[in-house]
Amino acid sequence: MGVPITYNLRNLAQRKGTTFMTALGIGLTVAVLVTALALTEGLRLLFAGSGNELQLMVLRKGADAELTSSLTSDAYQTIRQFPGIARTAAGDPMVSPEGLAVVNLPNIEDPTNLDGMNVSVRGILPIGVSMRDFAIKQGVMFEPGRRQAIVGASIAKRYPDAQIGKQIKFGRGEWDVVGIFASGDSAFNNEIWVDLNQLSGDFDRAGGSSSILVRAESSSALQALSKQIEADQRLNAGTIEEKKYYAGQTSAGEPLQVVGFSVAIIMAIGSAFAATNTMYAAVARRSREIGTLRALGFPRGAILRSFVLESVFLSLIGGIAGVLIALPINGLTTAVGNFNTFSDVTFHFRISPIAIAAGLGFAAAIGLIGGFIPAWSASRRDIIQAMREG
Repeated sequence: MGVPITYNLRNLAQRKGTTFMTALGIGLTVAVLVTALALTEGLRLLFAGSGNELQLMVLRKGADAELTSSLTSDAYQTIRQFPGIARTAAGDPMVSPEGLAVVNLPNIEDPTNLDGMNVSVRGILPIGVSMRDFAIKQGVMFEPGRRQAIVGASIAKRYPDAQIGKQIKFGRGEWDVVGIFASGDSAFNNEIWVDLNQLSGDFDRAGGSSSILVRAESSSALQALSKQIEADQRLNAGTIEEKKYYAGQTSAGEPLQVVGFSVAIIMAIGSAFAATNTMYAAVARRSREIGTLRALGFPRGAILRSFVLESVFLSLIGGIAGVLIALPINGLTTAVGNFNTFSDVTFHFRISPIAIAAGLGFAAAIGLIGGFIPAWSASRRDIIQAMREG
């Protein structure tokens, strides 16, 4: 025979002050956890939307990022001849040498910072443009051979100089902004695209590139191309699927995630102690009730379960409050530093059903841990002594 759940709910309602304060503490803990998870999910979705499943990124052997890689023009010409490479309607192999540089631009969020914020600039050729899924939202595409640039939608929102008709300064001079592009929810929205030859000249990389992007005819051809490129001693190159390369950049948010989880755990310890104190106080005030329940024939196990459930219910109230506190950040835009590109990445917080479930589960765990010892104490009370104490 178990104690009715309505008994526990009624007692929570009667202790409005302590219930509110304990639930609030647990709610803030859950809000921190859900926020950390929303950050990670936002980054994951950003990088998951980047790249093509049939494309390989070729980097210098031993390099794990474009900024630390360099390949020669001979490598590009050699790879173009490999079998299994997809071709354009004109019959050209879909192989794109690309250069990546990091520059500084003044930021809207911190106009007093004269050094500006780091932004990724990608040097690209027309073949590389055709291998990307994007659309020009305003203006026009840059013209090869000219000092023109198109900027990603996220860049245009955050940097006042990155607007159509204005000029941005980096390298050896100024570049005319002629267009704003959008590439779904991908990381490319955080880049500036310019002509590869112009960028290479500014950064003394004539003839070479940071990486080479290769599109295969099929998934089986992709694996064969990867093996052939890595086995060719002339290239001194390694490969990684483009989708996997960008998926790996989710680590940009790991430091903030670690901080968020650490704060949540510390707060959870405090919340567990608060739940314990609340339940101990409840046990002390309801000593006669406990004795009456025992006298009516409720076993010790039923008393234990009843008080543990009450603690869990209390924590779940806080968990729901925490989720509601965190919900307004869903969809908000923020930026973190990407350690692979040493530049800022703009993304949106995403509160997923998994994050909500994790927050509520975390709250229930706090209640279970915090309520078990008081519940055990209540279940072990002697009937006569409990009636006297009441």
